[in-house]
Amino acid sequence: MNWIIQKTEKLEFHTNLKELLKPIQTETEYYNWVISDFEFISDKELPIHHEEDFFVLSNKEFNEILNSLTQFIWGVISSIPKNKEIVINENNLPFAEGNDLIWKNGNFQIPNSTIEIIAFDSSYSIIKFKEKNLSDTFKEYFPEAIELEDFN
Repeated sequence: MNWIIQKTEKLEFHTNLKELLKPIQTETEYYNWVISDFEFISDKELPIHHEEDFFVLSNKEFNEILNSLTQFIWGVISSIPKNKEIVINENNLPFAEGNDLIWKNGNFQIPNSTIEIIAFDSSYSIIKFKEKNLSDTFKEYFPEAIELEDFN
């Protein structure tokens, strides 16, 4: 339930969260979102805390990103169900660049996250799911997505 998208007509650019999450957008409201290790460009002001190594967004704040033209160049975006505590080891924050573990199936950098999106140098979008139904819906919308284990 781990996918990588390298080439697709559905994304104007990597990693466009609005398009990437389109097949499961109705589900995004059930989560809070953690963003870390990020570089991005956007068409408008967003609730992104540049001075922080990581930050937590409510679904409402996350929707501001979804409703913008924002390209994540690098970064890790993790979803945590609203009914779960967000536990983050500040000495071991999620990161993308130079992290060999992002290529491993089933490896989630925040253990109680259910979706992990990795923006990899504007070249790839990696998305991991713990819930099979979300993974299946995603793959149905993005048939060009490659299983992460087959990509390496």
